[in-house]
Amino acid sequence: MNEDKQDVGAALEAVAERRNDRRGFFRAIGAAASLGGAAYLAAGAPAVAQAAPSDADVLNFALNLEYLEAQFYLYALNGTGLPATALTGTGTQGAVRPGRQVTFTDPVVAAYAREIAADELAHVLFLRSALGNAAVAQPEIDVSVGPNSAFSAAARASGLIGPGQTFDPYASDENFLLGAYIFEDVGVTAYKGASPLITNKTFLEAAAGILAVEAYHAANVRTTLARKGMTAPALIDATEAISGARDGVDGADDRDQGIRPTSTPIGTASNIVPTDANGIAFSRTTGQVLNIVYLNRAAVTAGGFFPNGVNGPLRTSAAN
Repeated sequence: MNEDKQDVGAALEAVAERRNDRRGFFRAIGAAASLGGAAYLAAGAPAVAQAAPSDADVLNFALNLEYLEAQFYLYALNGTGLPATALTGTGTQGAVRPGRQVTFTDPVVAAYAREIAADELAHVLFLRSALGNAAVAQPEIDVSVGPNSAFSAAARASGLIGPGQTFDPYASDENFLLGAYIFEDVGVTAYKGASPLITNKTFLEAAAGILAVEAYHAANVRTTLARKGMTAPALIDATEAISGARDGVDGADDRDQGIRPTSTPIGTASNIVPTDANGIAFSRTTGQVLNIVYLNRAAVTAGGFFPNGVNGPLRTSAAN
């Protein structure tokens, strides 16, 4: 897992586009985005942060995260990222520091990767179509491999590798799962945390639908890591370390959870679903989400997986 040089290759089939017919939703959200995103369009640049973000602001924040996830999964699947036509929009369009194709050896992991990549591509296309002219462009994204990459910085912060070493999420099935684990748990908490900010019920239903998909993804990744961890306990330890690193930047409380089995009132159980005492998934604010993807506990506007920050007014991490 800590080796700098590991082979990748082997072609996998391309992601098939999911069928969508949501014209009514697109018209409704397009009208709201024209109002809520007017500040974007007037200057052709991110607007000043608002005390009460509009629905379009919230969905654009989600779009930034979907760009990140889609690029990671598409590169892992077939060695190419999002098409150029899916990158344009308001704000500063950035390039992707690319990943590479994984040589999957476990057919179950390969099948999960193919399904998740298709879903994340569909999420990007759906949100872009829904937001219309108010959709933000993809910012610069780092899903690359190297000692100075965002993945290596995250692994180093977790104690998985040492100074100057490289964590390659494309080197093996197990490394890919750990890379996915970083994103999927954060995505679930981001959508849940954003739900109180959305005022339109149609938008809220769409966001809830995406949250459910992200939760399915997270459960698949956590389950597969738990299964593999039965014979490779270092994987369990790695999830705990990553969880601790996320907790270290997103605030003083300790809510994030790895996949080590946990005690419950009815006995020891797996920890596939990280919940509170009431069996409810926890939330993160937009600022806390940015703490994690920027890899910084301070209030900053760029870093980590988004070297120049996200696009849109919701772009500053929390001060923790």
